Amino acid sequence: MQANAEVNIGAKGPEVRAKRRSSLYFIWQGIRSDRYALAGFTILTLITLAAVFAPWLAPYSPTEAFPNLRLQGIGTEGHLLGLDHQGRDMLSRLIWGGRTTLFAGITPVVLSALIAIPLGLVAAWYARTGGLIMRTMDVLFAFPMVLLAIMLAAFMGPGMTNMIIALTVVLVPYNTRVVYVAAQQEKSSSYIEASIAAATPVRKILFVEMLPNVVSASIVYSTTVIGNIVITAAGLSFLGLGVQPPTAEWGIITSDGRQYIFNAAHISILPGLAIMLVVIGFNLLGDTLRDSLDPRTRLSLIRR
Repeated sequence: MQANAEVNIGAKGPEVRAKRRSSLYFIWQGIRSDRYALAGFTILTLITLAAVFAPWLAPYSPTEAFPNLRLQGIGTEGHLLGLDHQGRDMLSRLIWGGRTTLFAGITPVVLSALIAIPLGLVAAWYARTGGLIMRTMDVLFAFPMVLLAIMLAAFMGPGMTNMIIALTVVLVPYNTRVVYVAAQQEKSSSYIEASIAAATPVRKILFVEMLPNVVSASIVYSTTVIGNIVITAAGLSFLGLGVQPPTAEWGIITSDGRQYIFNAAHISILPGLAIMLVVIGFNLLGDTLRDSLDPRTRLSLIRR
């Protein structure tokens, strides 16, 4: 039934209205009806807001030091979460570090999706080109994700930009495979056959007709993998291959605290807990996004 269509039943029968709902509507209904998804959404919203408004929320600059209070623990007067080995306020560094960590975790996922979606569509439509694309992806599949990211980051050198490039390259094969499988299924659908019969240009078939039906698979996969990328990015920074000091980033803060784990454990524990909360938040949202973007499960969301 088309959007805003009206059907009259009998001369005096009731009028039935069917409204087309956007994907955002179903996503929000899915979050509202699932307490775990709502918890994940709340966690991510609070962390994101804290990162966005860091200049106003952080009590100190992330690089401002109080040497006479170095290694002081949680509850120190004027420093709610204590100070690190250089006397920098931990609460301020965590808030500012959220900006860098979220950017380093989300940007590669977005970039890899922008690359993988057209690659997957083209590979599914053209057999020979698709074979070349997918065999290239298989070569990258041969390397474990974390090891390939470490190898690329070490080869290009430390830094935020090089780390994002390495993580993007690592993610492209996985996202391409997801889009390729979804596009292969859509290729045999009746609406694609009708478009071919109507002599619709291939570009329009791929990026107008087919794209909306395969992009949801990429979105769901991207959401579920953000947690892993946040951990990987923090791990690269921990190893000195990612963001460099004195920039506040949760992986760097964790690395700084490993030498003081026995007398100032809060330096490593606090950023570790922050990373864990972000990963849990994205994982809790992943299942709900999958159900919300799948036409077969949307009806159950409306009923709930």
